[in-house]
Amino acid sequence: MLKQQLNFKLSQKLSPQQIQLMKMIQLPTQAFEQRISQELEENPALEGGKDERDEFDDDFSNDEFDDNYDEGNEIIETEINVDDYLSDDEVPSYKLAANNYSADDDERQTPYAAGTSFNQYLLTQLSTYRLNEEEKEIAEFLVGSVDESGYIRRDMQDIVDDLAFTQNVYTTVEKVEKVLKTVQELDPAGVAARNLQECLLIQLERKEPTPAVVLATDIIDESFDQFSKKHYKKLIQKFEITEDQLREAIHEIEGLNPKPGGTYSGNNRIIEHVVPDFAIKIVDGELDLTLNGRNAPELHVSHDYKNMLKGYKESKDKSKAQKDAVMFIKQKLDAAKWFIDAIKQRQQTLFVTMNAIMHHQKEYFLTGDERKLKPMILKDIADKIGMDVSTVSRVANSKYVDTPYGTKLIKEFFSESMKNDQGEDVSTREIKKILEITIAEEDKRKPLTDDKLAKILLEKGYPIARRTIAKYREQLDLPVARLRKEI
Repeated sequence: MLKQQLNFKLSQKLSPQQIQLMKMIQLPTQAFEQRISQELEENPALEGGKDERDEFDDDFSNDEFDDNYDEGNEIIETEINVDDYLSDDEVPSYKLAANNYSADDDERQTPYAAGTSFNQYLLTQLSTYRLNEEEKEIAEFLVGSVDESGYIRRDMQDIVDDLAFTQNVYTTVEKVEKVLKTVQELDPAGVAARNLQECLLIQLERKEPTPAVVLATDIIDESFDQFSKKHYKKLIQKFEITEDQLREAIHEIEGLNPKPGGTYSGNNRIIEHVVPDFAIKIVDGELDLTLNGRNAPELHVSHDYKNMLKGYKESKDKSKAQKDAVMFIKQKLDAAKWFIDAIKQRQQTLFVTMNAIMHHQKEYFLTGDERKLKPMILKDIADKIGMDVSTVSRVANSKYVDTPYGTKLIKEFFSESMKNDQGEDVSTREIKKILEITIAEEDKRKPLTDDKLAKILLEKGYPIARRTIAKYREQLDLPVARLRKEI
């Protein structure tokens, strides 16, 4: 029995050009410049600099020229399949890449700065110590066990077992701990510690033994748990000291590095500098928005390539080689024109989007007070400029703006809304700022709990639950009241 079934399917697919345009909108200024340089290298029909000719001869793109392809009922034979460019399938990367390299071209690679890893740095120092063969193998294994923070978080017995199974080194826990003391002498101070307490003690031992340092060492060694919980009264009673003496000891401890590996981790990372894509200035009490000039390069279509097409157009005898050449030229010219148009569209999209954001947050940009930030989501801006939410997201997530108050990531201006006691919508950023100020102004001897913070914000007109206060406090990277206590 035959079964017939009719299905209706509605789908929307982006062309390769649209995909590339979306990618270009997402690029920050530095990456955009690299994209332009790449296109200039790959497309000989695209040239940089200002077009010196006043009149732009665009005969190659009009219908008349396209009609002249058929002069004398001649049809240019080509192997180009238009369907490849309009495929409904997902567009593979090779179809979006330029294909104008010859077989003998060298492979182009981008060089990166190679830094020395943290473990290599430690091994270099280790080579200056006098160790026998067994101790050297143990020390190298211990260095290899140091994590990015500078700690060895493995049990010594596990290390002994691994040495036996992987390195064929049979030793004892006592020998490993002895070699560990040598490894802990390496720089930076505190490296190869097994916990925070040991890390701080190693650093204190390298300091000049002043009364404050000696007291700090005793506190960390004997009362680390009480110190971490900030039970200052118990510490004063136990060590029979004054508040000033305890304050000096705490000052010494606060100057130590809890993550010694972090001091070196930046040496082997590539630093990316932020280049603002926009600049907002206050001129005569009004906001002035400018787009970074590096986002508006001067590009034009090669006149040499256009002249080649003219020569073909005027030629009476059109050979097969000429026809193949003109199709190549036509493709490169079309690609160059599209790229220039895409840049202009990118400029317009960026400017229109940022202009809408600037006017929506006008009070903030005029004052710099984060409490003036209005609630704003992507849809608010998308509706104003008549664009898709995804387009606004691409602009906001990767772009920076230079303001009188510093360089800001655009997405920081977006926030959800909450109701105050007047029933008005206020930004969650405003509430977080008020919370931050309230905590900064509190009595550090008696820090405010989340319940008290909720009551204070309620008095200021922001009815917020205690759990919401806790959430915002964690987002601001502020500890609980007990850990904010000072003497």
